[in-house]
Amino acid sequence: MRKTTAWDVAEKAGVSQSTVSRVFTGASRISEATRERVLEAARSLDYLPDKRASRLRSGQTGVIAVVLIIRAEDRSQEVNPFTYALLGSVCRAASARGYETLVSFQSSEDNFYGRYVEQRDADAMIVLGTTQNPRAWAHFRPILQESDHSVCWGLPFEEAHSVRSDNRLGGKLAAEHLWQKGYRKPVFLGPIESAQRQFNERFEGFSQAMKELGGEAVVMRDLSTNDRFEQGREAIARLAVSGQTYDSIFAACDFIALGALEALVERGVSIPQEVGIVGYDGLAATAHANPPLTTIKPDLEEAGRQLVARVLDEETDSAAPLAPVELIARASTARN
Repeated sequence: MRKTTAWDVAEKAGVSQSTVSRVFTGASRISEATRERVLEAARSLDYLPDKRASRLRSGQTGVIAVVLIIRAEDRSQEVNPFTYALLGSVCRAASARGYETLVSFQSSEDNFYGRYVEQRDADAMIVLGTTQNPRAWAHFRPILQESDHSVCWGLPFEEAHSVRSDNRLGGKLAAEHLWQKGYRKPVFLGPIESAQRQFNERFEGFSQAMKELGGEAVVMRDLSTNDRFEQGREAIARLAVSGQTYDSIFAACDFIALGALEALVERGVSIPQEVGIVGYDGLAATAHANPPLTTIKPDLEEAGRQLVARVLDEETDSAAPLAPVELIARASTARN
């Protein structure tokens, strides 16, 4: 039986053979209608492209390297679930463009490696993970600043090719929600001077919106531990000692919010009647907290698509793309 060729697919789809080749190498300048027509023709003919030959012709590997930065002391099960969710969206977005993903967990200097593109191991690199590993980010900094085929999630330093969530809008949504629920004395929990400037953007959006509404946001910023959950617990203890009055909390991330929630419940504080709480990240665990946590949820599917597009497309906007966010209202702020 004769093997189906790209020419057969091209004839059935009504396109040129070069268009078929471009579809299967993930080229960006193909309309969705044409791409789908070619893929449908390939499916009906049971066509399987010769990836090795295609890569030799195009000079491409068909691979995107995804680096997950973790702390040296962390095991894989201790990695933030948000990072795993974002990794999943990146892999799906890469697959939709015809690319495979090469995933690497990196934590210490003996396994730092970011020269995938230079060594022809991959066509592009995406860096995700914790900001609490400064040596790792120092290693990747020059690559992310110089290479058009490398991008990271977040804002670890100036001039990095990056994608992040719309943090200021997220802060604004949190402020407007708390205000609408009748909360008037909010406090922001989170290390806003940390290397991860996303926390500062969330505070700025929250603080500005509160000011426009006629309120003022207090910030609890100097937290001693690196554990986000414990940061939330510590913040509640320090607020009690300081005598600061507050009726609501916007936390820089869900883990800080969950730590604060646990600490407040232990102290007999009624949630949401006495204190309302909003987190950020949209972790699945927030739906199972007691009470379920209101959170700002980034659109991670869109985030993954933007990260992949940023490193594959020839033409990109100079500004870092922002993934959309939405507020998921739950019982932790259901005051009225």
